[in-house]
Amino acid sequence: MSNIPAIDWNRVNILIDLALSEDLDSRGDTTTNACVPANARSRAVLLCKEDKMVLAGIKVAEKVFKKIDPELEFTALKSDGELCVRGEKLAVIEGSARAILTGERTALNFIQRLCGVATMSHTYANELKDSSCVVLDTRKTTPGYRNLEKYAVAVGGAGNHRIGLFDRIMIKDNHRELAALEGDGAIARAVKRARSAYPDLEIEVEADTLDEVAQAAECAVEHIMLDNMTNEEMKKAVAIVAGRAKLEASGGITLERLASIGRIGVDFVSSGALTHSVRSMDISLDIEVLK
Repeated sequence: MSNIPAIDWNRVNILIDLALSEDLDSRGDTTTNACVPANARSRAVLLCKEDKMVLAGIKVAEKVFKKIDPELEFTALKSDGELCVRGEKLAVIEGSARAILTGERTALNFIQRLCGVATMSHTYANELKDSSCVVLDTRKTTPGYRNLEKYAVAVGGAGNHRIGLFDRIMIKDNHRELAALEGDGAIARAVKRARSAYPDLEIEVEADTLDEVAQAAECAVEHIMLDNMTNEEMKKAVAIVAGRAKLEASGGITLERLASIGRIGVDFVSSGALTHSVRSMDISLDIEVLK
């Protein structure tokens, strides 16, 4: 696994604290505290219940359990990025029965979501395995979870687009419309101002038409997004740009279209589906009493 963003544990710790707080509030796990002896010990297994799943977030799950009880022993049996099948054990947790039960749902919520993102990313990336085109994520992420979801995308074998509004200039249709209030040449004017204000950042221009593709290419931007174009339009865009910028296909991207887009000559395909349309994977926590 390469080019995988590091997990920002400062942010993740905040997320875990918030998740546990909304689950436990001020009274804690009332059912477990009432029913399970304080000194009871148990072993639990995280179990894959999917026919095929890419693991992501195993260390996040461990962090959740350790927040409940630092003395819990958490042993990962699989690593992030590994393909797992139904019945495989992902990790073993041993120690206080109360702590394991209290952390169960929060830990599963994190890992099931991240495995869903990684598995979807793997599926999309696999459609482009025979081309040099790379599938990218977008900013259509769960609020607060962007670092984790982009981590899971990369673990699944896809690529990351910009992280946020701060790390790339991206001149989209609304930016162009507002820049056009000052007259013709909106794309060139917006690019010139962006270069002056943030000379260290790459610039991407969203193009809805082939004329806009040509204008963006003349401005020597690093990236041009081909927004909601047909395959034939994208072929023409490739010819117009002739290698002067990286081309990204976006909008109306389906799994079924990916292979054909990969043969057109664009460099990237971006899809919000990698993060906003995933199904959480089915993972269970099975517990047994230790004597």
